[in-house]
Amino acid sequence: MKKIIILLFVSCLGLFASTKQDKIVISGPFATVSHPIIHMIKTGALKDIADKIEFKLWKNPDELRAIVLNKGADFMAVPTNTAANLYNRGIDIKLLNVSVWGILGMITRDKDLKSLKDFKGKEIVVPFREDMPDIVLKQLMKKQGLDPKKDFTLRYVSNPIDAMQMLILRRVDHALLAEPAISMALRKTGSFPLKLIAPDLYRSVDLQEEWGEVFNTDNKIPQAGMAVLGDKDPYIVKRFLEEYEKSLKWYKEHPKEAAKMTVETLDMLEEKGLSDSIPFVKLESKSALESKKDIEFFFNILKEDTPKLIGGKLPDSNFYYH
Repeated sequence: MKKIIILLFVSCLGLFASTKQDKIVISGPFATVSHPIIHMIKTGALKDIADKIEFKLWKNPDELRAIVLNKGADFMAVPTNTAANLYNRGIDIKLLNVSVWGILGMITRDKDLKSLKDFKGKEIVVPFREDMPDIVLKQLMKKQGLDPKKDFTLRYVSNPIDAMQMLILRRVDHALLAEPAISMALRKTGSFPLKLIAPDLYRSVDLQEEWGEVFNTDNKIPQAGMAVLGDKDPYIVKRFLEEYEKSLKWYKEHPKEAAKMTVETLDMLEEKGLSDSIPFVKLESKSALESKKDIEFFFNILKEDTPKLIGGKLPDSNFYYH
């Protein structure tokens, strides 16, 4: 009997050993969706499934697509519509979860601007043309009868950090930014914490709140999450998702420690501004299947206006990892 138990134990050890890889590469931007990954790596959370975990930064959507096409990563932090676009073009990618439900906001020098309609006639700096920030902004404008081309001057830059720097240098007065760039801009201009004198910059429209009002839905948008590339051992995927969820929870509950740890890897960010930003981001790790209803509501809005943003059609059920 003892011999049988020992053999079963050894067999189980062999099974788990076979799932362990030499290296797992996880790619993502410097945005919030990637920050739990930094914690996972620093704490050795995935040491049972890989000898080495590597984080590969993508700085813009073109770099993201290049990594995917070159099969340069195992897991990818990605905007949901980009994942759908790649899937519909035949790339072997599946969405694992949605973790970022609210990260976008307007920042301005004019404290009287409270809604997108108030920005009519203004120049707005926008990062990532035809990707997530730009997509959400234009859909909100159009739903309210506004013309993004005629009613606003949209000035595009390559990333949120460039937009933030333009605000700080007073080259522009209004910008659409994703956290943590909003909080970093407020920190850098002395606008946070609030002073007795009027601050240089103000938080204005929360795009998620306006989305809920305009589309008569929840104040959240399934903006970004984690995807898996190629065919992976289900146990490795399961362990990755478990640890990502734990690290996301830790990130939300320990903003100061999380900011310090994140900036050690992503040194283009600023520690105090990043810490300030965490309470302003809607973060919740929900599986792709759990999020399907919200994702399809979002994708249907995109499909009606600009189908190419999701690859021309709603992705089929195989897009959602299960």
